[in-house]
Amino acid sequence: MRTVLLITVICVALGGVLFWVMGGMDQLAVWAADGQREFQNAMARALRALRDGDPQALTTLLVVCFTYGFFHAVGPGHGKVLIGGYGVGRRIGLLRLSSIALMSSLAQSLSAVALVYAGVFLLNWSSKQMVNITENIMAPVSYGAIALIGVWLLWRGGRGFWRLSKPSHSSHQHADGTCNSCGHRHGPTPDEIAQLNSWRDTLILIGGIAIRPCTGALFLLVLTWRMDIQMAGILGALVMGLGTGSVTVAVAIASVTFRKSALMSAGTSARLAFMVPALEILAGGIVVFVALQLLRISL
Repeated sequence: MRTVLLITVICVALGGVLFWVMGGMDQLAVWAADGQREFQNAMARALRALRDGDPQALTTLLVVCFTYGFFHAVGPGHGKVLIGGYGVGRRIGLLRLSSIALMSSLAQSLSAVALVYAGVFLLNWSSKQMVNITENIMAPVSYGAIALIGVWLLWRGGRGFWRLSKPSHSSHQHADGTCNSCGHRHGPTPDEIAQLNSWRDTLILIGGIAIRPCTGALFLLVLTWRMDIQMAGILGALVMGLGTGSVTVAVAIASVTFRKSALMSAGTSARLAFMVPALEILAGGIVVFVALQLLRISL
């Protein structure tokens, strides 16, 4: 059963690579961009109807915002890469990573709200200036931060292989943090270290995604500010984040499932010890590669 599951996961992964190499990602990006343009037009129509007092307009706007967020997330983006890479490379619970994925998408919406209203009320920026700042400054910073997280995963994987190469000392092994020889604890267990780093890792993941606000949310917030229906814009931006989150949560589930399947197929403890750093190196390499490609495009 484990072998069949692993073969299925590998086939899906190879299919994804083949899809990328044959230009499928470019076609997907074009499809997503066309969908986003159509939903921007639908968003503008819903806003005009809302300003004119149509009672159904707010519901229509929120549906359009959620769908727009979905299309935005389906296209090539840094959030999916970071969440997926972290889920493959690190031991993390499915619920926790899914929560981080959702919080990251909502944080992206909140950063758009902060940028627009800080730009409007404090700095007197135009909508063009806000978009330029997002694309020319905040996007490269976000991609650079994500590349650093990938480098960190690579470093952890390399360190894991280095530890495997060191000779073991059977007379002084630790079980749950306690030495078998002297009965004393010489340091925290891996689980305790993971707990100490959990909030730090969570903030890093969310921050790396939220640095770059969604341009669709900027478009919506600027329009609603000009039309004096600001609360509709803020609510729509948050719902847009939920639409984006629906995709990133799916990526989180897929990445954690892939990692568990790969580790379950290891069989022996020696293979398992090899598989853990190998997955970190695989995930780190993918994150670094994609982040640097996005950084190159943005510069």
